[in-house]
Amino acid sequence: MEHYLIRATIIPDIVKLIKEEYHLTEKEALKAFYTSATGGSLADDKTGLYGQSVLHLFGLYQQEVEEMQYGRKK
Repeated sequence: MEHYLIRATIIPDIVKLIKEEYHLTEKEALKAFYTSATGGSLADDKTGLYGQSVLHLFGLYQQEVEEMQYGRKK
């Protein structure tokens, strides 16, 4: 399957999780994901993130948000 098709199938699920976890509208969740480093990395085929699960990608996004909020890395 082409990478863009894989992304097209997993991004809606990631956005849904962001929406639920952070109490955002769909539009806000989409913007939050697409402007994140995780979203940028997912868009880059060289990272291979398109082959990861939705939950793994959501976890990366959560870690990124936490690091931004608290200014620290785990």
